[in-house]
Parts: sequence; structure tokens; C-alpha cells
Amino acid sequence: MTNLTVSVVVVSRGRADALKRCLFGLSQLQYPDFEIIIVADPDGIAAAKTLPFSADLKLVLFNLPNISAARNLGIVQAAGDIIAFIDDDAVPEPTWLRYLTAPALQSDVAAMGGYVRGRNGISYQWKARSIDRFGDSHPLDLDANRATVLHPPKGRAIKTEGTNMAFRRSVLIELGGFDPAFHYYLDETDLNVRLARAGYATALVPLAEVHHGFAANRMRGENRVPRDLYDIGASWAVFQRKHVIDAERVHHWKRLRASERIRLLKHMVSGGLEPHSVRYLLGRLDAGYAEGQLRPMPVSRLAQHPAEGFKPFPYRPRNSELITSRPWKFKADREAARERVKNGAILTLLSLSFTGMYHQVSFTQDGLWIQRGGLFGRSDRSGRLLRMTTRSRRVEKERRRVARQRGFIKD
Repeated sequence: MTNLTVSVVVVSRGRADALKRCLFGLSQLQYPDFEIIIVADPDGIAAAKTLPFSADLKLVLFNLPNISAARNLGIVQAAGDIIAFIDDDAVPEPTWLRYLTAPALQSDVAAMGGYVRGRNGISYQWKARSIDRFGDSHPLDLDANRATVLHPPKGRAIKTEGTNMAFRRSVLIELGGFDPAFHYYLDETDLNVRLARAGYATALVPLAEVHHGFAANRMRGENRVPRDLYDIGASWAVFQRKHVIDAERVHHWKRLRASERIRLLKHMVSGGLEPHSVRYLLGRLDAGYAEGQLRPMPVSRLAQHPAEGFKPFPYRPRNSELITSRPWKFKADREAARERVKNGAILTLLSLSFTGMYHQVSFTQDGLWIQRGGLFGRSDRSGRLLRMTTRSRRVEKERRRVARQRGFIKD
């Protein structure tokens, strides 16, 4: 375990319930030296104040739709050696910080990124990726059981996902933090490019996992159907001005716009959008792109010293436990599991039906990990559709699948 202090920054706007769930997850982190900074709108601040550990949080009121400016406020408040970021609609595995920050013991590592599981709690939403000079992402094939330190070649950068990333505070200050010209989208991509140009290494850590739900916001619905593309267009214009040479911008934008049009048409075909909505959203994309070409881009300068001292979140060593259940006794087992969580356990409730149903994993508002599915069904979506097994073998397989992330084993 590292001896580095960590500041965890959560930006939230319009998602108070999701924020509370995220904070319950953060409260179970098995890392001794971290603080939690919430940069949120009035509803988010009010929700955070209802939690039993609210006095142990740093709360910063901010109600503008600009994630980069909000993150910079978090950086100003952060007093840790490392600053980690997670979205309000995400929940970390209990060992998240321990794995994510371990590579920082190497002096050449300035940034760290982990893997992100999607809505079903099992499939990966994002793994390892690099970025080319046009901002496009490309998958990387890494060892799934260890951190890999990467020094990108010229013209490339290493991608860290906004909901699962960490940086040395000193490097963020040196680079001016996030560029507020990116109100939404490409904010961390721009930072990744600047890190690479400055010669810093990034470590990608597969075992540092968060679960990300893609909750609704002003830009998309819960079904991930776009509501507005204005800020995406604006962010691409800003990115071009900073990182793409003049001669390549027209072709680059035509390709990006065509890609967005195809994405919208797919939503229309699946019933998520009406034809007139496709035209409207493309118009908003174009309007944003035009505005982004004129958007001011002042140089960001952040205070070298934090606004206040480190405020350690009360660390509580916890045992991670697995309880097995069946559908007809699930309700009673869930109540028992809730009590165990209140008494300090990290609890996973695994309910297996005598079916081939796919498995789903979720983290509840009361701090309980729940996995439900069939005894013979898939958890890993790349596995066999049906696999005959015994109950004890299946339970052990599922325990092993998340043993290191959930903290069933110590390493």
C-alpha cells in the first residue's frame, strides 16, 4: 500500500440521488489516507449534507454547466499528493484507490487510469486506450492483472477515463488543470494530450475498477440517446484549435460530423429518436462547432497551495463478505445483509436462480453489492451461453471473478 495522500473529487449537477449512492461507495474505500471533495449544485450539496458522514466531506457549491471549471475548483480544494476523479453516477470497488494510486510510487508516473464496468456491472464500458493526434481512441492490449506504465510515442497520448483517473497534484497545477473552454466532453482527452506533450508517463491499472451507470443529464437520456450535441460540437472546435493543424481541420470535422450523423440514425432506427430530432441535433452540433471556433481560451492558472488543509475521511478497515441467496429468500437475506453493512462489513449478496439468466451487478443506495442471475447463466458476456455446474462451484467462480477488486483476498 502506498503512503500517498489522495483527494477524491466528485463533480455533480442535477443528479443528487446518484451522488448519494456514489458517496456511499466512496465511504467503503479501503485506503487509509484520502479525503472527499464534492463540487455540486445546491441540490447535490443538500443531498450530501443528509449523509451520516457529511461533516467529513469538503463541500464546494458550483452551479454552472462546465465540468472543467468544476474540476478545477476541486483541484484548488484538494490537499492530497494525488487527485482522483470519479463521476457522480459511478461507484468504485472497495480497493479502487489502493490499486489506482500504487503506480505513483514510481517517480516518472504522473497520471493513472483504471477500467470501467458498464450498466450490467460486469461488461467493460472502457478498458485501455490510446489517443491519436485527431483525438480518436484506439484499444490497447494490456496484462489484466497488473499496472502498465506507458510512455506514448510522439503524436500519441494515453487515455484516462473521466470517471476513473488520478494525477499528481503538482503536475495538474503545472499544466493549469482542466481547460474551462471544454464545458463538456473532451476535457480529460485534452489533458491527456498535454500530459504526453510534456513527457509524462501514464499508468493504466486494470484492477482499479469503477462501475459507471450513464445516468441521464442535460446532454443525454438514461437510454444514452442524445438530447443536445451543442457542447460536443463546441468541444471539437476547441480541440482542433489546440491540437489539429489548420490544413486538416475541414476534413477532420467532416469525418466527425458524419460519425455523429450515423450515431443519430442508429438511434432513430431503434426508435429512440424521431426524424425531426436527428435534423435538430445535427443543427445543434453545427451551432456548437461554430461557437467553439470563437470561444475564449484563457490560460488557466491554479493556486499552488490548496485552499485548506487535508481533511482525512474516517478510514474503517472492513471485511468483505459474500452471502449467497435464492430468489424465494432474497428479501430476507437482503435485510440481513443491510444490517451487516451497518455494522461495518462490505457485503456482496449473490442470488442464484435455477435458470440460465444473465447476471447483473448493482450497488444499492444503502451500500450493498447485489449480484443476481441464473446458476447456469453468463456473468462474463464472452463466456459460454449455458454452463452446467453445481451451486458451490458457481459461487466460488463468482467470488474469484471479483476477489481482488471487492477485497475478498488481500494482496
